Amino acid sequence: MDRRIRLLLEIFDQAFAGSSWHGTPLWGSLRGVTLQEALWRPDRSRHNIWELVLHTAYWKSMVRRRLLRDPQISFPRVGSNWPGLPERADRGAWKRDTALLRHEHELLRRTIARFNPAQLGRRGWRSKWSNIQHIYGIASHDLYHAGQIQLLKRLYRSRGGKGSGPRKSATEPRLSMRG
Repeated sequence: MDRRIRLLLEIFDQAFAGSSWHGTPLWGSLRGVTLQEALWRPDRSRHNIWELVLHTAYWKSMVRRRLLRDPQISFPRVGSNWPGLPERADRGAWKRDTALLRHEHELLRRTIARFNPAQLGRRGWRSKWSNIQHIYGIASHDLYHAGQIQLLKRLYRSRGGKGSGPRKSATEPRLSMRG
């Protein structure tokens, strides 16, 4: 295997589920998250852990699509960037959506492992970013959201689960964790 691909896979794997000096990876941040924690939000205008899981799964799918230049690849849930929660947000659905994240990670990992190193500098399909930027970028994306999940868990536990609850409606605007 090309050394650049091997290094990218190390970075990709470490950000998702590997041991590292910098803290908990994305998959580790989900360990032990209860249904109540997954659904809790500190404010109605903020995302919850479950939405972050779907968002990170969605972008793994989109990076795979860009690397493979395959318009047939689509995310299996409705919505883009921030797919909506299932109508019935119960333990079974939570388990399925965390499994979806794991599955999208594995599909992208296989794509990276088989990726032609000569194409790393090429621009990703329908993107201004190169293929290599997509690969290390998705690892950074995982770590960014792992940090948010860790923060949400701490907030939930420090407030005894008190927050604003779900959004009033599906049409209420979704704001990022920032600001």
